[in-house]
Formats: sequence, structure tokens, C-alpha cells
Amino acid sequence: MPCDGSQGHPVKLEARGAFPLPQKLKIVYYVEPDAAALARRAAEYFVETAERAVAARGQARIAISGGATPKAAFALLADHEQPWRARMPWEMLDLWWVDERCVPPDNPDSNFKMTREALLDHVPVKPEQIHRMEGELEPVVAAARYESELRSSFRLKGAETPRFDVVGLGMGPDGHTASLFPHTPALHELGRLVTANHVEAKDTWRITLTWPVINHAAEVFFLVSGEDKARILREVMMGPRDPERLPSQLIAPATGILSLLLDRAAAALLPEPNAQGCGILERNG
Repeated sequence: MPCDGSQGHPVKLEARGAFPLPQKLKIVYYVEPDAAALARRAAEYFVETAERAVAARGQARIAISGGATPKAAFALLADHEQPWRARMPWEMLDLWWVDERCVPPDNPDSNFKMTREALLDHVPVKPEQIHRMEGELEPVVAAARYESELRSSFRLKGAETPRFDVVGLGMGPDGHTASLFPHTPALHELGRLVTANHVEAKDTWRITLTWPVINHAAEVFFLVSGEDKARILREVMMGPRDPERLPSQLIAPATGILSLLLDRAAAALLPEPNAQGCGILERNG
């Protein structure tokens, strides 16, 4: 999905704070007219990134998130009548989760359950390709087991960090992403790959990849829809840097490029994209 920058000079933003960032972050956003078109864009994005990873390395390691918007994209990927199912290199995928609620895998709130029902039950992936977070366990135990699985699968040594081919994220109305919620301990976790995060505001525990792991991925994108996200999206991407309050600001990939897939309602308060529906922001660290 190329963006040639023909909308004019990128909007340049300043970012300051204690959390490290790349020296410069290029934020490329793609705007679709509605949620249905956004789901199609997301399906295409998943397939394109998987194809590139398989062509380069023979495998596509993908970390996915829950939510209604990715659910619609997953349903398209599983649909025999859509082009993406035939193109996706299913046998070469390695599927991981960005975060999970601390519930059993058959609970309606489970991110895994949503993905299984929308996608996994309908496509040719083997059990060994699926790496779910065990939300039914004690949170600290589940986080430790997932980190161990990551280290084993990626064959990590010492303090090495796994490099996913693509990480897909959502954004909450409070500015959270993954299960990195405002003013929670996980925002300061730099040593672990996966952590159990107590979210006092919701009186619950979550399991989540840490933000340094997310930022180490080859490609990272946000999938955001709805007018209720417009204000927070602008604040995260263009406002003063305050990741304690807006944890989505911690997402600044080491590659220096962050992609946003948006519908028009969510993008309403960002600079107008070009005729191809693409815009660019630049944030200096």
C-alpha cells in the first residue's frame, strides 16, 4: 500500500519525554470511507505483509489483537468467496496474540475465542501454528509461560527480543493499546517480553506483550474505526507526549515507520489525506 506523499509536505510534530523513541517516526495513515471498506483494507494488509515475510524468510510470524474491527477482517480472510483466503500462505503462518483477558478460551470476552470463531475454525492452520495466551491461568504464570514459548519458538538467547513480521493493534477510547492501560505497571516494564498487568480502573488483570517487543516488529499498524476514536487518535498522534496517560504513544517502531488503517470517521480530526486516501505525519523524538 504505497503512499507517495503527494498530499504535500508531511506534518511535523515534536515529541519529548522520558520514554525512548526513534529519532524520527513517520506515521503513514490510510483512510477508507467506512468500516466495511476498512475491513477489506485490513484483510489486504494482512495478506500483503504475510506474503512479503514468506518471500523473505519462509515464514510469517504475526501478532494479532481482539476487537470488532479485526473480527470483520478475519471473517473476510476466512471467506471462500473473497480473494484473500486463496492468497494467504496459511501453512507458513505462525499466529500469536498481542494481549488477552484473564478468562478461559471459551469465554465470550476471550480474544482467542473471537479469533477462533471468526478465522481459525475456517482456515487450514495446524494447532502447532497457533500460540494462544492461557488466560485461564494465574496472570503471572500465564505471562511467564507465554514468554517462555516466545523464547523457545524464536530461539532467543539472553536478552534478545523476538521480531514479529507484523503486529496489529487497536486503540481504546482512553488511549490504551494492547493491554497497556493508562497509569499501569506494564508501561514501565522493559525487561520482560510478556507481562501480567493489573488494570485498577477495570478491577481486572490482563496479559500483554510489552511495548519494546511490539516496537521491535518489522511492521506495526493500528486498526481504528468509528467517530468515538477521532479525538483520542488525534491526541495520540499529534498531541503533547504523555504516554502515562496515552499509552498508545509508546508505539514507535524501531523501523521508524508506523502505519494507521482508519475509516473516515476515525480520521476526521487528522490532516486531510491525499486523493488516494493516504496521509503522512512526522514526529521528531
